[in-house]
Amino acid sequence: MAGSRFLAGQAYGSAALPSRDIPPMAGWRGYHRGYAYQAAKRGGRVKKVLFLCTGNSCRSQMAEGWCNYLHKGNSEAFSAGTEPAGEVNKYAVLAMSEVGVDISSHRSKHLDEFKDIEFDLVVTVCDNARERCPLYWGQAEKIHKSFEDPFILAKNSKTDDEALNHYRRIRDELKEYIVKLC
Repeated sequence: MAGSRFLAGQAYGSAALPSRDIPPMAGWRGYHRGYAYQAAKRGGRVKKVLFLCTGNSCRSQMAEGWCNYLHKGNSEAFSAGTEPAGEVNKYAVLAMSEVGVDISSHRSKHLDEFKDIEFDLVVTVCDNARERCPLYWGQAEKIHKSFEDPFILAKNSKTDDEALNHYRRIRDELKEYIVKLC
C-alpha cells in the first residue's frame, strides 16, 4: 500500500497509526510530537511493549525479536500467548536467524506472567488474541494488527524450504510493521 496514509491495522482509541513515510522512532502515538517528546513523557525510560498471540510460538515471538533488535535501548519487548504452545516454532527460529535475529533462547509464555508489568503498548498480532485480550493492561495503548499464521500456511508444505517460505514472508511483514511501531 505504498502512499497509503495509514498502516493496515486498527488502533484502539482515537489515534491512527502513522503513515509509512514517517521515519523509525519518530514516535508511536502522536508521532508528530517526536520521539524525544514521548521519551520525556515516559520519564526518559525505555518503552515496554507486549506482543500477544494465541500460541506464542511464531508471530509474537518474531515480533518480540524484531522490536528488541531494531529498537534496542528505546524499547523493551516481550511476548506471550493466550494458550501457549509450550515451545517456539523451529521455523520461526530459523527464519529469524537468517536475518541475524536470535530468538532461539525464547520460550512460549502465558500472558498471565506479565499481568503486573506496566506496558506502554500491547499489540495483538492475531484475531484470536485480540478477542481474548484481558482488560488488566491499565494505561497501555492497545493496538491490533493481524498477521497470517505461518504454521497454518505451511501445514501442507511438501518440503522444509516450502514451509520456511511462509515464515519468511510473515517475518518480513512483521519487520515492516515494527520498524514504524516501536
